[in-house]
Amino acid sequence: MVPSKARRKRSPREITTIVATGPIANSQPASSTLTKEEEQQEEQCPKEPKIPPLPPITVNLVPQQGLGCEAVEGLLVPSRNREYKPSGKYIVGNHSIYAIGFNFMDVGYYDVFAVASGNSVTVYRCLENGSFGLLQAYVDEDKDESFYTLSWTKDKVGGGSPLLVAAGNNRIIRVINCATEKLAKSLVGHGGSIHEIKTHASKPSLIISASKDESVRLWNVHTGICVLIFAGVGGHRHDVLSVDFHPTEIGLFASCGMDNTVKIWSMKEFWVYVEKSYSWTDHPSKFPTRHIQFPVLSAAVHSDFVDCTRWLGDFILSKSVENEILLWEPKPDKNRPGEGSIDILQKYPVPQCTLWFMKFSCDFHFNQLAVGNSKGEIYVWEVQSCPPVLIDRLSNQECKSPIRQTALSVDGSTILGAGDDGTIWRWDEVSPSSSKTEAIQAAVAADANA
Repeated sequence: MVPSKARRKRSPREITTIVATGPIANSQPASSTLTKEEEQQEEQCPKEPKIPPLPPITVNLVPQQGLGCEAVEGLLVPSRNREYKPSGKYIVGNHSIYAIGFNFMDVGYYDVFAVASGNSVTVYRCLENGSFGLLQAYVDEDKDESFYTLSWTKDKVGGGSPLLVAAGNNRIIRVINCATEKLAKSLVGHGGSIHEIKTHASKPSLIISASKDESVRLWNVHTGICVLIFAGVGGHRHDVLSVDFHPTEIGLFASCGMDNTVKIWSMKEFWVYVEKSYSWTDHPSKFPTRHIQFPVLSAAVHSDFVDCTRWLGDFILSKSVENEILLWEPKPDKNRPGEGSIDILQKYPVPQCTLWFMKFSCDFHFNQLAVGNSKGEIYVWEVQSCPPVLIDRLSNQECKSPIRQTALSVDGSTILGAGDDGTIWRWDEVSPSSSKTEAIQAAVAADANA
């Protein structure tokens, strides 16, 4: 099933009331008489950080208009700077594939990828002949589970063995140890389906999750602690569909969702809680999880659902259901939280891409971007060129169903597409020498037929 869309929008008053029942950023703790046990717990808790004043109203910033603010749009003419050919397919099952991703956390597993379909998560290896090698599979105990997202991380013990984090319809995050082939942890807290999970590149113990319950949560997967919750007055007003950590600013991330906005959040003022989550020895439910209600910046760069967002340095790539991906620059005002400006720089057209929950991916160095569409095609863009350059438009005569997700290998030489029909489609780069040989052979064959 496709992640559900229909739900009632709650009024700001209802949302504020619900959030106000928990510990709120900028709230002062009430005075009380503590028992000895409570005093010991209080000693473990981090001291309340100094929090800067927050704006009473969150304003959605809109792109700058006028002369000199026009975005550069790429042309739908393939440059063929890199050529690809269909090299294989693999039928996973009857369920749609909503998540697929290579393991970028460990160079030893650069050719290993995972797929989430139905209530199962399966791990494969890309073989040189264009086929796939099945390594292992995890089937959830809940038969009605439908996984929507997965993310790779690694264990901080046991030699850093690979871990898979997956979640979906039943609101529980599963942490799977690929070395022991066992379920390591289950993280419970979200009140709705979980649409995306991302791992922090430099701190793999930390993950963020985006949910239907209008919140984003920061977790420590090794201690099982929910460290921070990002929701409330200035938060999303509908399902959160995508999240991504900033590549260098350790306490910064972006989120987007069905309220048509992209929000940038900071956890720097609460980093003391993040550090404490590593050494917390009490039960995870007793950890002083903090609520953050206001983002650094809220941007309305799209007029419809925003279902995918990724950082490109200090710029942001975001995709809506409007047949295009935008590259834009957020310019928050450091002296006035919640204020600033945004500037749309480039547009990457993607025809036939009006279905929601169709996400793009990039290679390890963010040189290439691949995104599918409803016709079973994949558009491969050169991300960092100006104007944007379409490298290739990939297709397979057998592929007719929508490509929901894509995955690029570390160097972008292999591109995978996850189909709604439960099939993995594979394209491999054609080396210049083999491409020339194939062209000659095709020409010879054409002459022979003539």
